[in-house]
Amino acid sequence: MFDIILAALAFVFVFFLVMAAMQPGDFRITRSALLAVKPEAIFPEVNDLRKWEAWSPWVRLDPNANMRFEGPPSGVGAIAHWDGNAKVGKGSMTIVESNAPGLIRLRLDFLKPMKATSVAEFNFDPEGGQTIVTWSMSGKNNFIGKAMGLIFNCEKMVGGQFEKGLANLKERVESGSMPPSSAS
Repeated sequence: MFDIILAALAFVFVFFLVMAAMQPGDFRITRSALLAVKPEAIFPEVNDLRKWEAWSPWVRLDPNANMRFEGPPSGVGAIAHWDGNAKVGKGSMTIVESNAPGLIRLRLDFLKPMKATSVAEFNFDPEGGQTIVTWSMSGKNNFIGKAMGLIFNCEKMVGGQFEKGLANLKERVESGSMPPSSAS
């Protein structure tokens, strides 16, 4: 009987490894929202990493996370380092492309809970007097990432945080609660 249980467990383990290996090597998570302001009013809120504290969903998951900034205050070369609880982990993000008012591209370097590098993009597409803001993240899935994808729905988890962040950003820019210098 013990041999049958051991063989069944070995089969399940091998099956899990094969299924993980067959998962896609690339991922892309995308969410969009319509904001009732022009791109020029939103762009500075994303282009200045220090302003993320006002709308980032990860700041709200760990308000006590240690944040450190380096480089210019905004645009290409601006860097934010974070070190927080298990929900936010540890890593850095660097603005690698900043084309006002249409695109911001960032390199995300995660150190904890596992090492990974991804690319995040914010696209600001005018729609009349409004803006469609699209937040996306893409990268490569290593074997551990593929295995985690079998256990956790990363699309739903990260996508849900993007949705919260976009809602926070929408509330911030549409409410007029930003300091006057933020919208210029």
